[in-house]
Amino acid sequence: MPKKVRPTGDEKEEESVPCKQMKEDLPDIFSVLNFDSPSTFFESLISPIKVETFFKEFWEQKPLLIQRDDPSLAACYRSLFSLSDLKKLCSQGLYYGRDVNVCRCISGKKKVLNKDGRAQYLQLRKDFDQKRATIQFHQPQRFKDELWRIQERLECYFGSLVGSNVYMTPAGSQGLPPHYDDVEVFILQLEGKKHWRLYSPTVPLAQEYSVEPEERIGTPTHDFLLKPGDLLYFPRGTIHQADTPSGLAHSIHLTISTYQNNSWGDCLLDSISGLVFDIAKEDVAFRTGMPRRMLMNVETPDDVTRKLSGFLRTLADQLEGRKELLSSDMKKDFIMHRLPPFYVGNGTDTMDPGEKLPMLDNMIRLQFKDHIVLTVGPDQNQSDEAQQKMVYIYHSLKNVRQTHMMGQEAGAEIYGLRFPLSHVDALKQIWCGSPIRVKDLKLNTDEEKQNLALSLWTESLIQVL
Repeated sequence: MPKKVRPTGDEKEEESVPCKQMKEDLPDIFSVLNFDSPSTFFESLISPIKVETFFKEFWEQKPLLIQRDDPSLAACYRSLFSLSDLKKLCSQGLYYGRDVNVCRCISGKKKVLNKDGRAQYLQLRKDFDQKRATIQFHQPQRFKDELWRIQERLECYFGSLVGSNVYMTPAGSQGLPPHYDDVEVFILQLEGKKHWRLYSPTVPLAQEYSVEPEERIGTPTHDFLLKPGDLLYFPRGTIHQADTPSGLAHSIHLTISTYQNNSWGDCLLDSISGLVFDIAKEDVAFRTGMPRRMLMNVETPDDVTRKLSGFLRTLADQLEGRKELLSSDMKKDFIMHRLPPFYVGNGTDTMDPGEKLPMLDNMIRLQFKDHIVLTVGPDQNQSDEAQQKMVYIYHSLKNVRQTHMMGQEAGAEIYGLRFPLSHVDALKQIWCGSPIRVKDLKLNTDEEKQNLALSLWTESLIQVL
């Protein structure tokens, strides 16, 4: 069995993160979770396990089962999603495939029972009751404020996209066959009980989803029941299957997932190309041509392998001494597709920067720091070969909650600003988080200082104190 723990008390609270126009109208039932900051929220989510213990002993290593006999926490989880929520959302317009899937595991295989077009609650309930089908609801944070708030905190905490699915399974049924995922998984049991079986990974820290046949996975390493208020964590690659036992009420659980394509390998793929581009400007060896007909070789010759190895060593040496920002498409992708801050409105409102303009003598302070990234890249307005580097600031304040985690077809936009590379030191001054006077920014002229502050203020990225 995975390690079981029971609560011994509340975790110590960290400092809160200032944020304007925050939405604070969720029920008191959520007081069992501490939303003051991303860190305090994660601490309360996995309580009573200590955060240091979690990352040292479990994260990316092995499953963790937290069983908690806490009526308040069970009530909190139960309010996250229910069949009545499904009924209400169906009346607003849900579609098969995009919003819901109806499926059942039969003889180790997934059978999809989706209809075409718009999903009607009566039909979903009929399949649920009569066909013993599981209803999978995709990305409920698009509709439920409680989940928007939870996942926004987790995206700030992990610095990675956080998705979710709700699984509603009738008694005596199983929705999915044994499989593993390419994400870190947190399971919250909302209603009823769910029987889980976990198996040793065939591909540790897997980079893709895969169904595994019963004859290959062997016997379970973990076998247990989740009840409302319980939490289960397991790393990507962990083979798992879950069913609702016969004779019990239906089960509803929430799967929260993160860290997809967020490995060191992904980081290298993202950063190496920009580093090569930069070093090639300085080192003529990188600009010399490859041997003739090299691309036509069936195998890589030894001298080419040695040459490439030498270039990689040069890259490693150059990288160790660099402190400047590296170009990062991962940063841009994360900010473009993540949730906006949890605030009053429906997730499409424009943040109000306030009435007070930033003047030279004003103190300013960065806000929404967890929703902003700095990166560098070529000037996208220049088409010639001698492109100048620019500093780009991307933020998620204007992101549309209703398209979160819905794929490329959702048409996400990127919001932000660009500045000359000479502004990077001034931006780093602001990014430290401490209040700073506009006239103390590290720029050559007062006009540049005020224009920088005004640009950030217009996007609601700074407060004027």
